[in-house]
Amino acid sequence: MYTIGIDLGGTNIKAGLCDREGKLLKKMSLPTNREATADSITDAMAKLCYMLLDETGITAEQVDWVGIAAPGTVDLEKGLVVFCNNIPFFNYPMEKEFCKRFPAKKLFLENDANAAALGEVICGGAKGVKNAVIVTLGTGVGSGIIIDGKIYSGFNYAGGEIGHIVIQMNGRDCTCGRKGCFEAYSSATGLIKTTKEAMDANNDSAMWAVAEENGGKVNGQTAFIAARKGDAAAKQVVDSYIESLACGIINIINIFQPEVICIGGGVSNEGDNLFLPLMEYVDKEQYSRYCDKTTDIRIALLGNDAGIIGAAMLGNQQ
Repeated sequence: MYTIGIDLGGTNIKAGLCDREGKLLKKMSLPTNREATADSITDAMAKLCYMLLDETGITAEQVDWVGIAAPGTVDLEKGLVVFCNNIPFFNYPMEKEFCKRFPAKKLFLENDANAAALGEVICGGAKGVKNAVIVTLGTGVGSGIIIDGKIYSGFNYAGGEIGHIVIQMNGRDCTCGRKGCFEAYSSATGLIKTTKEAMDANNDSAMWAVAEENGGKVNGQTAFIAARKGDAAAKQVVDSYIESLACGIINIINIFQPEVICIGGGVSNEGDNLFLPLMEYVDKEQYSRYCDKTTDIRIALLGNDAGIIGAAMLGNQQ
């Protein structure tokens, strides 16, 4: 038997057919029309499911359940997408409306970051681990918490927003309304902001040449590339970024003491240039540094498929 996972994103809606162990057999996507209505976006999600069945020859009767990973806050008990800040959902009855459009035997709904975390625990970088935190360094800092093999999202399903713990009092403004959030410094967006500030202050920095080679665009790699060329200003950017990232990671460890923290997102592709100095901070400052067992920090493995696979596996949480 099979399951379908849908990852509803601000740019694309992705869907995949999986087996019951989480192996992704086929995936497809459609662009998300941000100007569309909630109903028309739900239409597109159902259309993707039918497209998957047509492509694979599977019937709806062979699909045990459909899981939907949605951004923002969801109410699992009521089957609602309570709020998405960049997709037009507000207290939208997703379970009811989707099942009008596709004959799902069961429908499961979850926050997208939580679903991605479940995917990493079932099939990815934290496979086989019962207690893990997954952190994704993208436009923001996405995070999901798995405790005893289950998603933890708080009593109101809004928990796990680790990107919005404060690591610098009265620091940068964050999109959430606070100042000094982990996300404001450790997301790719935060890294780009720090890079641009350093470039403006250092007209002779190699970061300018690196950006020029990228069509004039500054991204999460700019400072790392320039630092490897020996640029002092770029090295300061990288060091500051890693110190901020370490602060947030150590806070996570001190609160949860998970077996594993998986770090994903484009910045994680820096590999040892990121992880070796990060571990120096963590080893030195984590509260559990004298314990026989300490948290293992790993690279997330599923990439853009994590949300699809995690959504497809939501039925295993019941």
